[in-house]
Amino acid sequence: MLSLLLAGVAHGHAFLEHAEPRVGSTVGSPPSSLSLTFTEGIEPAFSKVELTDAGGKRIETGALEHPESNVLTVSLPGLAPGSYTVSWSVVSVDTHATDGHFTFTVKGS
Repeated sequence: MLSLLLAGVAHGHAFLEHAEPRVGSTVGSPPSSLSLTFTEGIEPAFSKVELTDAGGKRIETGALEHPESNVLTVSLPGLAPGSYTVSWSVVSVDTHATDGHFTFTVKGS
């Protein structure tokens, strides 16, 4: 019975399923874009993605794009070597809000 109750609580929320660059990864060269895939469809008008550097400075990205019902992408400027934090907040098609963050690192040459 408890498992049914807990399963019902999670239903209807868009959780991060995959990211490119991957969560916690170190990439050899700066990525040209950021792609977030969620477990269900999202409303792009009520969703956002932000990128900050290790010092907390916000990095300007391209416009938020929504190529698939559960995917958000942004183009990235040329990133210097270092650690970056991706912060996201989305509203699923059934109006549940979720948010989170993760880091990735661009390796120096």
